[in-house]
Amino acid sequence: MPRMENRKVLITQSDDYMGPAVCDLFTREGADVTTKDGIVPFDDSFAGFVNDCSDIDILIANLSHDSKNTPVGDIRDDDWQSMFNAMVHPLMCLIRHFAPLMAERGHGKIIAITSAAPLRGIPGSTAYCAARGAQNAFVRAAGLEFAPTNVQINAIAQNYVSNPEYYPDELVASERFQKHLAHNVPAGRVAREEEQAELTLFLASDNSDFIVAQIMPFAGGWVTSC
Repeated sequence: MPRMENRKVLITQSDDYMGPAVCDLFTREGADVTTKDGIVPFDDSFAGFVNDCSDIDILIANLSHDSKNTPVGDIRDDDWQSMFNAMVHPLMCLIRHFAPLMAERGHGKIIAITSAAPLRGIPGSTAYCAARGAQNAFVRAAGLEFAPTNVQINAIAQNYVSNPEYYPDELVASERFQKHLAHNVPAGRVAREEEQAELTLFLASDNSDFIVAQIMPFAGGWVTSC
């Protein structure tokens, strides 16, 4: 029996980051999937963005942005702002909109696909860590707020996962990167997209109802706690 049969699912930024892999698995598992490509708006156009999907059971908040690696002294105002505009403000809008609707129906799942970067800190990626850290903090607090309503809000804080945005195949295959993996990641490899999609599906299933407000590291041992 398909694991997501009769579930209505919204996947944001479905053309990027983990969107394609998650969409493929959820569709194969019988979900009624609505996909939204591109950056999620957080201005007056947000209402139109979500107008056709107010009755969803599961939200996959898949949000990404170029990490813009620079030293602290070189952070540009527009780069800082663009990261929060693409990842932090949209996540707030999505949860603010969907979590109360799910609470009214007495059930719902929200999974934010974030990053393990702020759990450990990466010199030279401070702006990215700040934006991802804000996502994780919001998920934790919102998850506690909505736990009594049977709405589970969690985040997958990932790193070293195959995806076109941060770890494309050509980068992973390079000798320099393989040496980096061997030195920094206890698992010694990059996770396959389908492995991450399976974790997302588990958190979207009824089997995860006791998991609330968690920032779950998924990074092959690069970081082990939140």
